[in-house]
Amino acid sequence: MLKKYQKYLGLSFLVVVTLFSVVYSKEAGPSHLLGTEIGQEQEELAVNFLNIGQGDAIYIRTPDDVDVLIDGGPDKSILNELGAVMPFWDKEINLMILTHPHSDHVGGLVEVLRRYKVNKILYTGVLHTAPDYLAWLNEIKGKKVPLEIVDKKSEIKLGDYIQLKLLYPQKSFLNQKVKELNNTSIVAQLVYGQTSFLLTGDAEEEVEKELLADHSIALASNVLKVGHHGSESSTSIDFLRAVSPKIAVIQVGTDNSFNHPHGKTLFNLKNAVEMIFRTDNLGRVKLLSDGVGGIAEN
Repeated sequence: MLKKYQKYLGLSFLVVVTLFSVVYSKEAGPSHLLGTEIGQEQEELAVNFLNIGQGDAIYIRTPDDVDVLIDGGPDKSILNELGAVMPFWDKEINLMILTHPHSDHVGGLVEVLRRYKVNKILYTGVLHTAPDYLAWLNEIKGKKVPLEIVDKKSEIKLGDYIQLKLLYPQKSFLNQKVKELNNTSIVAQLVYGQTSFLLTGDAEEEVEKELLADHSIALASNVLKVGHHGSESSTSIDFLRAVSPKIAVIQVGTDNSFNHPHGKTLFNLKNAVEMIFRTDNLGRVKLLSDGVGGIAEN
């Protein structure tokens, strides 16, 4: 069973879901995750899928108060969202990640850099000449924020029992002109004890096939951030089977002109997962994990 807490915020909802191991565990068990059992006294990891319209923006806060922002949506709406989920006194983001430089992912990050202290930034370095991407790079240069390229698998320790695994890309896109920028997206897996979140940016089936072919990667995760806003070009059946999520989250804008999420993708999801959360219907979606692994009433 899973209980949803919904609180009216204007026309949207705040959905809070807590991951525990009281009711059930994943059938196969996430053997790739950290095996250390985490006691009930452990604080929770919060993963917020922000309500920024047609785009992606994910804010993560660890039990040790480490702040991670993955993408920033298309505009200044990210600032209101961060103001709602971050403590009012906290004006520092430990890690910013840009999955790829499309406007609906990078636009809001320009404003974040102007108003928050950002300690480190990860991106692929792919070549793109859109004005908002260039403005973002200019802000980084002006503020002298350390900037690192993602071009291989690696792990970042975010605290006790918490890892951010960078799964893709596994090749360099630095200063390369790529026709399909979606397929340069950084794909990451956030792992807390026995729970995990697979965060896919706008990666399409081409990337999904590369990940499936790499048998050193265990894709199984409790939560899937659906690729490319639920586009038909992402979330293949084979990929869904490998990830085997219980929860899927689609970040998408209301009445968007792209027809996202696509009916085919929704059909695949409805036959593969237990719960689907959409930001166009619910607004901000907040998931909490205590690191034990499974889903139960909170």
